[in-house]
Amino acid sequence: MKKILVLGVGAQGSAAARKLDQEPNVSEVICADHDMKAVENVVKSLKKGRGVQVDAHDKDSIVKAAEGVDLILNGLPLECTKNVLDAAVEVKANYQDYAATTALAEDWIESIRIQYEEYGPKFAANNRLAIVGTGSAPGLICAATRKAMQYLDECETIYNIVWEGVIAKRFLPFWWSPITALTDMSEEGYAFENGKLIRTPAYGLPIKRQYDYMDREITFCEHNHDEPVHYSFNAKKYFKGCKNAYFKYAGAGMDFCKPLYMAGLLSHEEEEYKGRDGRMHKAVPFDLVLSHIPPAPKYREEIQEILDEGLESDSGCMVIEAYGKKDGKDRLVEIHVMAPGLAESFERSGITAEMYLTGQGGYLFSKLFVNDEYDQTGLISSDMIEQKQVDRYFEYAAELDINLDIRIKEG
Repeated sequence: MKKILVLGVGAQGSAAARKLDQEPNVSEVICADHDMKAVENVVKSLKKGRGVQVDAHDKDSIVKAAEGVDLILNGLPLECTKNVLDAAVEVKANYQDYAATTALAEDWIESIRIQYEEYGPKFAANNRLAIVGTGSAPGLICAATRKAMQYLDECETIYNIVWEGVIAKRFLPFWWSPITALTDMSEEGYAFENGKLIRTPAYGLPIKRQYDYMDREITFCEHNHDEPVHYSFNAKKYFKGCKNAYFKYAGAGMDFCKPLYMAGLLSHEEEEYKGRDGRMHKAVPFDLVLSHIPPAPKYREEIQEILDEGLESDSGCMVIEAYGKKDGKDRLVEIHVMAPGLAESFERSGITAEMYLTGQGGYLFSKLFVNDEYDQTGLISSDMIEQKQVDRYFEYAAELDINLDIRIKEG
């Protein structure tokens, strides 16, 4: 029986906690957050739940909550990751999070390298596993990309393509953490091109797609995301020698942020400007914009209100396009992740589509822990799971009506 600490019970952590509570091999789900209202809201819906207040900026506070747990599921902002990693090493727990942290070095790529090279040996010495980037993207999409490799002998190019097409009538540009979303939207992207990791222009390098379930053609652009970075590290061993990898994104959040970015309003640097009163003022544009963004809905009552007001759109896509060769012939492996939209996610589980796909996509990696499906130790990213684990992951996913539509195109 496993004891799990869910650290951070926002939109994703709360969804994962509710699913873990239903697992027969879980004895206790400890829900921890600084916000006790959020903790109590989750715990009251659990049979095996217990709530604690934790200050994630204090490592010792995390250690106290984590004593004796088998797995720490980190659903906190990226700035807290170092403390959580250090706490997991100290209490000798397994570790899981949703995205690669920026907290270990000023340079994001160096921060990821530190996770692999410094924390990997620490977890291995404890005979424990840390797995990073396990939400929907990164996470589920990485597992689906690994699935595509089963149909290729060689891989040349990978596209991970995501369209966030759920649009509420109220002002709600993001269905997940606004600070995480805005941070990603405020920077250049990364791509793996001709065997090298490069920076790409934010909102640049557009591609157009219209899949058979979409009512119109969508333009997808570059976006700062984890997947090409991890694939670049693992191209030879896990991706059949892949030379190119891109993350392409579209949706309401991108449409909202692009003009802000172009106007310099997502800058992280303090600026001086002249106000209408003729006086000089100072502000950090990013912080000012962030202060006006509503939080992602996470309570049932909030989500119900949004649905009652009506939706402008309840669409989206998550697609993997893997180009390569099989038996010497050109082949495209196109995998579509099919999952419930907002209305269906709420009807099934009382949560948003983002919570359903990210929180429960993450929970599926936790379920592999709970059922002792991992034999690795050290630190890996979600694109480094073994093919037998990929297959089991999607067996579990199908139980949640998260399925893969695999389309093979020759020539």
